[in-house]
Amino acid sequence: IVQNAHAFDPRAPMTTDLRPAVDGLFDELEAKGVDYVLVGGVALLSYIEGRNTQDIDLIVSAGDLAKLPWDAKAQDADFARATYRGVRVDLLLRSNALFDEVARTARTTVPFQGRPVVTATREGLLLLKLYALPSLYRTANLARAALYETDVLMLHQGATVDDGALLERLRPHLPGHDITELRRILDEQRTRTRFT
Repeated sequence: IVQNAHAFDPRAPMTTDLRPAVDGLFDELEAKGVDYVLVGGVALLSYIEGRNTQDIDLIVSAGDLAKLPWDAKAQDADFARATYRGVRVDLLLRSNALFDEVARTARTTVPFQGRPVVTATREGLLLLKLYALPSLYRTANLARAALYETDVLMLHQGATVDDGALLERLRPHLPGHDITELRRILDEQRTRTRFT
């Protein structure tokens, strides 16, 4: 998925096979003893089909960044970005209380390219997507907001998810009016019907 996104992005130069880089990234995380959780588009593939991405997203501790020679650059208090052998790596830092909660309580291990990879659970991914939506709308990043809403919809497919429990977990991290709007989005998705 990452390879195809890179290969067919008309704005980016053509790339070579990225699979060795992705394998090497996980090898290095394990070798250095970095506690990570895979999130984002690649993690979504454990639960849904057809998601494309151009990067690897990980939750890590800011202290673990020093263990890796990735030359990570802080974006702000919650995010950093690095490049590993041509693959962009977006880092969600555990100094953010929600990211830390997901890393501690919403993780599982899934097979990835024949290896076990620590990945966020379905509920963990939903928490992260819902948490990001208000900010995306406020900054008028509508294309990404639409993608995240679609991710939320797809993560609900074929699964029993307690939306009320998710919103309660988000309540300490977002203002009340954001929780109200997220509830409206979830309710709309649950009751949406087409071509009836």
